[in-house]
Amino acid sequence: MQLKHTAAWVGFTAAALVATTACGADSVKQAAEAVDKTDTIMAALSRATDRTEEVGSAEVKMSTDIGTGAPVSMDGTYSWGDGFAFDVEMDTKAAQMQTLTDDPSIRMLFVDGAYYYDVDAQRSGPLQGKEWMKIDASAVFGKSGAQAFSGSNGSPSASMKGLKYAKDVENLGKETVNGKSTTHYRAVIGKDQMGKFAEAYGDKDSLMGSATGGVTSIAMEVWVGADDLPVRLKQEMGAMKVTMDFEKFGKTAEVKAPPASQTADMTEAVKDSQGQ
Repeated sequence: MQLKHTAAWVGFTAAALVATTACGADSVKQAAEAVDKTDTIMAALSRATDRTEEVGSAEVKMSTDIGTGAPVSMDGTYSWGDGFAFDVEMDTKAAQMQTLTDDPSIRMLFVDGAYYYDVDAQRSGPLQGKEWMKIDASAVFGKSGAQAFSGSNGSPSASMKGLKYAKDVENLGKETVNGKSTTHYRAVIGKDQMGKFAEAYGDKDSLMGSATGGVTSIAMEVWVGADDLPVRLKQEMGAMKVTMDFEKFGKTAEVKAPPASQTADMTEAVKDSQGQ
């Protein structure tokens, strides 16, 4: 297995976590007073934040591009009712993980601060006889960054709350997205407003920082439906662009970590391969 090559793509696919995250906060409505945004826009985003937090999970379709022109698509379940977790399938070839599985798609989980990749059991090496490869989030974001994204801080709800730190929030009007009537909002979150997440986004020594080229601001767009739930979230962070479409909210299956006996922890090997 080419660990260094695989490590780079762990960071790439890990954008699925980061891109739905901004700076968690108490209330978008309170922020309106602090940054002098219009009450109408912030009240609408506050309702959307509350509704997103309330439903706790969703089926999603996501596309992640780090500027190579070859985005990786992911489909599956995101959950944030009791800590952040996801269970998605992505194209093996697009993620360049063919050395780990012969299947055309590879399953990736995020549970309790770690990524799990459903791989083919190898005949030798650290993955010998194992069906899952584990990579702790600290290998992607660094120790401080991983702590910042703990709990439910990686969820779409946290991303919506992050708008309280935004500048230049705009209502771009009505648009139809995936057959639904939505209102399109855009905002920019500066590095000074990222708080404890700035290190995770901008640390060029981490896999995430390496993938984005370092982040000085986050441009975020959200399309909110008539039911006050997001239909689409889009973020641009340095060279990285991520788009998440919500297919259905609530009532999704619980995401559980694979059995330890079937898992090989490759966290330290990935860190070593990156010189961390």
